[in-house]
Amino acid sequence: MTADSTALYDIPGPKTRKRHALYGVLSTILIAGLLAWVLYLLFDTDQFTAQKWTPFEYKGIQELLLRGLGNTLKAFAYAAVLSLAFGAVLAVGRLSVHRPVRWVATLLVEFFRAMPVLVMIFFIFVALKVQPLPALVTGLTLYNGSVLAEIFRTGIGNVERGQREAAYALGMRKTQVMTHVLVPQAVRAMLPTIISQLVVTLKDTSLGYLITYEEFLHAGKLIASNLDYDLPFIPVVMVISPIYIGMCMLLSWLANWTARRQKRNPKTEAVDVGPAEPGTLLPGVQ
Repeated sequence: MTADSTALYDIPGPKTRKRHALYGVLSTILIAGLLAWVLYLLFDTDQFTAQKWTPFEYKGIQELLLRGLGNTLKAFAYAAVLSLAFGAVLAVGRLSVHRPVRWVATLLVEFFRAMPVLVMIFFIFVALKVQPLPALVTGLTLYNGSVLAEIFRTGIGNVERGQREAAYALGMRKTQVMTHVLVPQAVRAMLPTIISQLVVTLKDTSLGYLITYEEFLHAGKLIASNLDYDLPFIPVVMVISPIYIGMCMLLSWLANWTARRQKRNPKTEAVDVGPAEPGTLLPGVQ
């Protein structure tokens, strides 16, 4: 193993780097060709003509899109807060020393994680006759909360064992150990993963259009269904998609920014120790 190698892999040599560079160039050409083909199809079907973009200048359509975007953000806000709370409760249950509580929490986590989100949303909306927004939020909360519960449990379990033992040695109770020692350290490590899961929650709000919730995608569907030219969904998708992608990229950027900040956090970094200097000797030491 060379000096630049790691325990996981060897640093690639000159031939391997050339081969990887070739793969990168070929991949770039392939992606560029795919984008060019898509653009050709869009131009060939006259998707950039004024006729197909003029409707988006109407105030009514703009208000419909803004109202749909607001409903999407409202559903996401409710689902995000409730998912975090529900996940925290399930995580505490899974970490409980009482076996029945732990079994019930484990059963709920495994059930809601295995159940498709759309099935839960439809069941709540159709079988329980719940209004669209509560049905959407409940389905998202049950699924994402169960996933977040595993993230919380794993994060707390990954805190160094000595931290827990030292806290108990100081006479702290379990609740104090959890709230003052384990959770603060685990949250710093879990934040990027939590935010990444919230990106999934944001994207899944688009399932609301299937139960007639007037969110962003539903607004786009209404607009496209009232346009009188061929392929009306394409301009609508070209308007809606960048906004969805932008919101998800914003959350992803927040996750990456949080991860970088944690690396620079003095509470999580090693402290440099200065060189030893001569000092006063203890009594009796020559």
